[in-house]
Amino acid sequence: MVSLNPRLLWLRNKIKNDPYYRFQSLEEIAIAQQLKIKIEVNSATVDDWLRLPGFSIRQAQTLTQLTASGIQFYSVEDIAAALNLPVQRLKPLAPILSFTFNDPESALAPALVNINTATPEELVTLPFFDQTLAETVVENRLCYGNYRHLADLHQRLGLDAQLTAQLMYYLRF
Repeated sequence: MVSLNPRLLWLRNKIKNDPYYRFQSLEEIAIAQQLKIKIEVNSATVDDWLRLPGFSIRQAQTLTQLTASGIQFYSVEDIAAALNLPVQRLKPLAPILSFTFNDPESALAPALVNINTATPEELVTLPFFDQTLAETVVENRLCYGNYRHLADLHQRLGLDAQLTAQLMYYLRF
């Protein structure tokens, strides 16, 4: 049952309406659980990991890099081992962590390439990338910094809307 405490109602509303809200406490994790908020561990971004209380940028980057390289997590114990943390520290976060597994050989789920770390050689292996586009992507990234999201890539490179729509299934940011 929802509490009538004004602070909790305000907090619940804030968490419900802000998909990037960074949880500050286990109380907020419990509210997120009530709202059925989940973080999909095997496709989580750095920003997703940083929503969890106590997570550092380095930990978030480590987990994101591991999943981007094809490593899948099956439990909270796996995450703890990857971060060299005691499992007890992560157990309270378990209610909002979701573990979905992908078959790496599946044609239905193509491997995503991190556009902010990929070389031109890696990019040309993707559908819709030719050598010119791959080199342009990397040169622009080196000159102006990492791409924040798909819209940033689209705008910075002046890509055709149709091409951007096709590329989004193969890129990770």
